[in-house]
Amino acid sequence: QVQLVESGGGLVQPGGSLRLSCAASGIMFRIYAMGWHRQAPGKQRDLVASITSAESTNYVASVKGRFTISRDNDKNTVYLQMNSLKPEATAVYYCNTNAPSAPWGQGTQVTVSS
Repeated sequence: QVQLVESGGGLVQPGGSLRLSCAASGIMFRIYAMGWHRQAPGKQRDLVASITSAESTNYVASVKGRFTISRDNDKNTVYLQMNSLKPEATAVYYCNTNAPSAPWGQGTQVTVSS
């Protein structure tokens, strides 16, 4: 069965950096697109960044130039490098894939606060 496990969240000051990881299992990782989403308290879950199997990337406008999504097909892992973090980035971050029947992971909390 498909499993996605996010890690790397934490508390960081404004302007700081974090690197999130998402380890996937139960899928042929290299052939699927992957994405990072986030959900702030009281808000809907929104796509932040995505990467195709060909490593083409896409970002929501608010994070362009500060966040970088990447993947390591040998490790079945997708990453999200987040730099110059702002308080509005505070949310639970989830990864997702377009593989069939893939559930959401448990998410990892990112808190940007001084």
